[in-house]
Amino acid sequence: MAGYLTTHVLDTAQGCPAAGLRISLYRLDGGRVLLREVVTNADGRTDGPILPVAEFSPGVYELVFHAGAYLGAGDRAFLDEIPIRFGMSDPAAHYHVPLLLSPYGYSTYRGS
Repeated sequence: MAGYLTTHVLDTAQGCPAAGLRISLYRLDGGRVLLREVVTNADGRTDGPILPVAEFSPGVYELVFHAGAYLGAGDRAFLDEIPIRFGMSDPAAHYHVPLLLSPYGYSTYRGS
């Protein structure tokens, strides 16, 4: 089995998946390189792995969740961009980085 990366965003204030939230994925390897941008679907997930098996390699990555646009608060948003920096070392593992989001706070963890 080869490694890959997924995410899931839940809007805890509304009690539903966060549909339409833009996410950027960067690799940090001597610089910050944008790998892709995706938007969550109606289930708060991306339509496929955000980093698929064919492109996976161990390293340090950063997911940037564009929460301000999703929350719709414009310039008055408490949360705007939420960067989550993490390492992936096992080339055969599934890494899952969910985000639990509300207008004034968030949490994340390594999911399954």
